[in-house]
Amino acid sequence: MMFSPDLSDVAKMSRTFAIKTYGCQMNVYDADKLRTVLKFMGWDELSDSQDPDLVIITGCSVRAKAEQKVWSELGLFEKSWQKNHRPYVALTGCVAQRLGVRALARFPWVRLVAGPRHIGQIPKNLEQVLENRKLRVNLLDTDPREFFALDFNFDDSNAEILRENKYKAYITIAHGCDNFCTYCIVPYVRGRFVSRKSEDIINEARALLHDGVLEITLLGQNVNSYGKDSGEMRFSDLLRKVANLRSEGLRRLRFVTSLPQDFTEDIVEVMASEPVICPSLNLPVQSGSNRVLKLMNRKYTREEYLEKVAFTRAKVPDLGLTTDLIVGFPDESETDFEDSLRILQEVRFDLVHSAAYSERDGTPAAKMSGALPVEERLRRLTHLNELQDSITLDINQKLVGREFEILVDAPAPKGENLLQGRTPSDKVAIFAGDPDLIGKFVNVKITQAEAWCLHAELL
Repeated sequence: MMFSPDLSDVAKMSRTFAIKTYGCQMNVYDADKLRTVLKFMGWDELSDSQDPDLVIITGCSVRAKAEQKVWSELGLFEKSWQKNHRPYVALTGCVAQRLGVRALARFPWVRLVAGPRHIGQIPKNLEQVLENRKLRVNLLDTDPREFFALDFNFDDSNAEILRENKYKAYITIAHGCDNFCTYCIVPYVRGRFVSRKSEDIINEARALLHDGVLEITLLGQNVNSYGKDSGEMRFSDLLRKVANLRSEGLRRLRFVTSLPQDFTEDIVEVMASEPVICPSLNLPVQSGSNRVLKLMNRKYTREEYLEKVAFTRAKVPDLGLTTDLIVGFPDESETDFEDSLRILQEVRFDLVHSAAYSERDGTPAAKMSGALPVEERLRRLTHLNELQDSITLDINQKLVGREFEILVDAPAPKGENLLQGRTPSDKVAIFAGDPDLIGKFVNVKITQAEAWCLHAELL
């Protein structure tokens, strides 16, 4: 089921909106899709400080901290609402699927909640909300694991593609997840795994390249599962198909995220043989302990994980390898935690996205015995981060003196006249340069290293 905008009444309407995005790249992608359709329908985008009619909040619910940010953000509208009953707020993304009617009940300014599988219905319902000021819309199913993905369908192929970054773009290749890791809320808020048609993905990539995009990242909760539900093709086949768009302007191709049990040799072979595919990989290990991996319902062992890392590094030189890791999982012993520290030392990841375990209501892990005190979880997290920071710094320091080609994608967040871009292995490089270089490929030489970035000079 798709939503195709009816433009017959657009001229009669005056609509303004702002979008605020929290959390993962999938939320950025969804927000860009909403932004594009609303602009196409005649809405005007403002900043949230310019008093728009509507603020759309798209947020993540995977971790408790991200969800708390959204709750806090919703509360900030109370003063404006009491003064002039503006703006209306729409809550979208997996946080909407999880908070649902609670957000409607608690905040009268929330006028629509829509989970990620209902994104195609949102523009039509936003029009209805602003037409009927008393209307409040709840686009949620009772069992989100069973509903199917909705997408937009543009009648105008020349519609401008809007996104946060003009030169880099995301493409979601699949929705949802079927793995049901015991700690993870994703299957309950993003639904069962559904692959998009490869033709739609390629057409979207071509449109982005035609619009000036130089780097594309393929997105999925587990990209490696692509095609298993439809039988159309494997992820490695799709990856090669997108990589072949280099003749149409694609300069760099990345993908996230890979689940270890489905990360197979055919994917590595494509990475090694296609020059536009960046030598970077996020391969979440989640724990270095086989016992904890089993409790997490992760369908691989520590030993299998290490074998995949060794094979990939042998085939893909200069691989930038990152991972996700949880500490303080229920019943995680000190020995289990030490196994996680050891896997950091053995693999020597470029970066670790670490987190102290936080209970997510509705997941099996939330009901497990052996919950660790929050203080102990944070102690372990601090210890792990200190170890990883030292490893990352050591890896980065060995890059000093090397030269890389980077795509300049934005001004650096701090410092005057500084720009930033990423190396092929996905390390942030910061250097002095003219803003006119944004959107261009340049060569830089690394002059200094920190744990979180590289400093460079323009060649």
